[in-house]
Amino acid sequence: MTGRRGGRPLVPAYLSTGGVARPSRAHLERLSVLTGSGEPAPAELPAAQTALLEELEHGSLTVLEASALLRLPVSAVLVLAADLLDRHLVLARPPIPPARRFDPDLLKRVADGLRDLKHR
Repeated sequence: MTGRRGGRPLVPAYLSTGGVARPSRAHLERLSVLTGSGEPAPAELPAAQTALLEELEHGSLTVLEASALLRLPVSAVLVLAADLLDRHLVLARPPIPPARRFDPDLLKRVADGLRDLKHR
């Protein structure tokens, strides 16, 4: 969304969201994964939303990745994505939670059990 050297946007980020400051969906996060729904985009879709949909044609992206590609603040992409979700043009899923740390005692018992089976 930049048009000048140095990366400064031609249009301020708040204008890319139509002046909307907060997303309509509170569950979207920076690491939420966005995917295009495959539905055809209406012709009157704002340019920033069209750009987001075009980026999603190549595969799924997190909100953070989309923000970097579009050169818009994360807050603006959250607003754009929420509106596209409301229009059923984008699907979103929560980020994958970090894996829990394994239990070292369980790992030791499994290894001991495998050794016992080998020696029988």
